[in-house]
Amino acid sequence: MTDQQRAPGVPDQTRFHLDCLWQPLEDDPAGRLVFELRNTGDDPIAGFRLVFTTLRFVERDPLADNVRLIDRKGYFHEVAPPDGFHLVPGGAWRFSLGGITGEPQHRSEGIVSAYVTEADGERRAVVVGDLRRKASGERRASGAVAAQPFALMPWPAEVAIAPSDVLPGYLVPAEGVTADELSAVSTVTALFRRLFPIEPAPFSLMALPDDRLLRFATDTSLGREGYRLEFRADDILVAAADAAGRQYALTALGQLLRGARAGGGFRFPADGHIIDHPRFGWRGCHLDTARRFFPVGDIARFLDCLAYLRLNVFHWHLTDDEAWRLEIRGYPQLTSVGSVRGPEAALRPQLGDGPEASGGFYSHADVRALVAHAGRLNIEIVPEVDIPGHSTAALAALPALADPDEPAGAYASVQGFANNALNPAIDLTWTMLEAVVDDLAALFPSPHLHVGGDEVPHGAWQSSPLAVRLMADLGINDPEALQSHFMRRVQTMLRKRGRQLAGWNEVGNGAGVETEGTLLTVWQKATIGAGLAERGYDIVMAPAEAYYLDIAHSQAWDEIGMSWAGATSLEAAYAYEVGNDIPADLLPRLKGIQACLWTELIDSRAHFNHLVFPRLAAVAEAGWTPAPRKDWSRFQQLTRFCPSL
Repeated sequence: MTDQQRAPGVPDQTRFHLDCLWQPLEDDPAGRLVFELRNTGDDPIAGFRLVFTTLRFVERDPLADNVRLIDRKGYFHEVAPPDGFHLVPGGAWRFSLGGITGEPQHRSEGIVSAYVTEADGERRAVVVGDLRRKASGERRASGAVAAQPFALMPWPAEVAIAPSDVLPGYLVPAEGVTADELSAVSTVTALFRRLFPIEPAPFSLMALPDDRLLRFATDTSLGREGYRLEFRADDILVAAADAAGRQYALTALGQLLRGARAGGGFRFPADGHIIDHPRFGWRGCHLDTARRFFPVGDIARFLDCLAYLRLNVFHWHLTDDEAWRLEIRGYPQLTSVGSVRGPEAALRPQLGDGPEASGGFYSHADVRALVAHAGRLNIEIVPEVDIPGHSTAALAALPALADPDEPAGAYASVQGFANNALNPAIDLTWTMLEAVVDDLAALFPSPHLHVGGDEVPHGAWQSSPLAVRLMADLGINDPEALQSHFMRRVQTMLRKRGRQLAGWNEVGNGAGVETEGTLLTVWQKATIGAGLAERGYDIVMAPAEAYYLDIAHSQAWDEIGMSWAGATSLEAAYAYEVGNDIPADLLPRLKGIQACLWTELIDSRAHFNHLVFPRLAAVAEAGWTPAPRKDWSRFQQLTRFCPSL
């Protein structure tokens, strides 16, 4: 993906990593900068140039070693390797420059940004490490040791490690690791730098004496997403079954070092092991971007937060009564009309809107960039287009979707939207949905496409002459049966494109749909989930009373959030045990759990963070950690390490 195609705010896919060491000189107190550019990609490169910016710019004779300084303007530097140099996968180009403007006093005075210009002119972003310097001696951790002195979130399946009094410098891959392993370290380094930009990074690709070395191994016996960490005298063994497991192992190591650096009784392990694997394969979080539009950069950062917590599914709610947020080829009105709310717009202002029009939608380029970013973090994006109810925006954009003989206000949704269901008796409904499903299948590699199916209002279609005639032709007289007919037809559409239907638990109402390959998200009573599992549906539990993050923390008057499902404190969210609601013989149908965030009232980043964190971490631990290993007092101590938007 080129710079021109990359959506603003989405980190580029990187194949290069740049570390920098400040080195003192006897005859020059300013010293010199030693660089290592690593190729973490799959292909060798030659004829390239490196651009970097640094506060400590070269101001006189650069005293260049193994490098040509091509240009320098202000903080901008462009350099190139010697002629004929090839940077092979996993290899490093080491060079140095002197004549810099003074001795650096802080790690932030190293390389601020960098990119590589390849021989064909393609520019590629570079992951930048912290400015390093040789430590003056062994660093010791300070403070009393906590009861569980390891900052791991979520908690692993098996932990048998002893705390060390020695604080390592950085975690560095040992010589001989593969380009894929270097790339994994660089990717997790970039993740930590994005989430915690003012903290030191946990990893470096440049080894110094006080660092801990990492060695890697593949162990398929650990299972999907599983990993093992062995803390040994001279190094740490990182074993994983797959790329996701390796990422989670590195993330756990980064969390351990981050906690140890923070002090407060937390330590890095001296020896022992961690053996870890997820409790559930589906560990998700839903975000409603229809009620509130989130910029692409905010969604990218939210994906980073999910990755840090080892959540692996992002359920992206793209359409609702209030807006249609996804570009659809052939139906530009869905976004040109259906994504805009305002006093003069087809969609009237809703919660949070003022006198100015509001809008926003996601282009195909936006989606591709976010899907690629999620893929690098081993996160699956499951898109949701909510049908047949919750369709006011689509109906406003395409008025021909409505039966002209259906009376205005014939029925209304629980949220107060009149006549808001797509009509299965109108041909345009199916022509439009074919185009929608085509685009979803082209944009999202997930095997599941979520089609909503929730809260179809009582009374829908009963006043539509076209729908009444269709029910007669089908030999049914129950709108619930007509909804089943609708969803089964959508299921056929999906299967023709190699996709499986996911929906809210109401998809199973009445006759439902074919159970094979169907995944239902259960947001209502837990007994509904057990009933659906008994009928043969696979389920993901997202109970509103425990895992809906828009619900207020407490009943206190000054607490912010929704109240329709009561209140959910952090402790209540952590204590909820999904396994208690599903009979043991049906547990194989329980594929996982999911948090949900509806955004009607969320009007600021502060509001978002207040509602989501650290409750999302509580859900993450429920999805990852075996129930007997959960510990509320330990979890409370770790909430300060939770990321935020």
